[in-house]
Amino acid sequence: MGKFEVLDHPLIQHKLTIIRKKDCGTREFRQVVDEIATLMAYEVSRDMPLEDVEIETPMGKTVKKRLAGKKVVVVPILRAGLGMVEGILNLIPAAKVGHIGMYRDEETLQPHEYFVKMPGDLGDRDMFIVDPMLATGGSAIMAVDALKKRGAKSIKFVCLVAAPEGVKALREAHPDIDIFAASLDDHLNEDGYIVPGLGDAGDRLFGTK
Repeated sequence: MGKFEVLDHPLIQHKLTIIRKKDCGTREFRQVVDEIATLMAYEVSRDMPLEDVEIETPMGKTVKKRLAGKKVVVVPILRAGLGMVEGILNLIPAAKVGHIGMYRDEETLQPHEYFVKMPGDLGDRDMFIVDPMLATGGSAIMAVDALKKRGAKSIKFVCLVAAPEGVKALREAHPDIDIFAASLDDHLNEDGYIVPGLGDAGDRLFGTK
């Protein structure tokens, strides 16, 4: 069973409060989401494997550690997930970036896939799916489906704000993946938005309505 972890680092919690405020403007919202993603990447990457490597310092030769094994692919769920990509690349600049495009039917609240573009050899890579919100879980489940269908085996889902309903749905559909959130919020309202949440992350990131 994959784990569900709320990353309660004080800096993450402080910055999340900033972007929850309704008077947080687009520029600040975008910048702080980027900062939170960097902080979350630090925690999400904690179990990445290391290997020994011989190097030479100014004082002589020594054996130290470097990252080993699988390469990372950051996969934003379009469009709001784009706001978290650069923050992760700040820490893992060699990561590749895939994209999954989905839209939500406003009546049924069900997601529909319209675009998937990935690097090759997904089975040999660590996949970080990023989306600011885990609400109903529908988009997250479909994103994991899309990656597994293309051979991915190591998948983590990273979000800012999660609803209990979304966490439950994603864990039931894909019990093998790890889920990381900056906050577990209270519930979903009748429109499928997280409460207290932070509103529509895509609109707030890109200044749209």
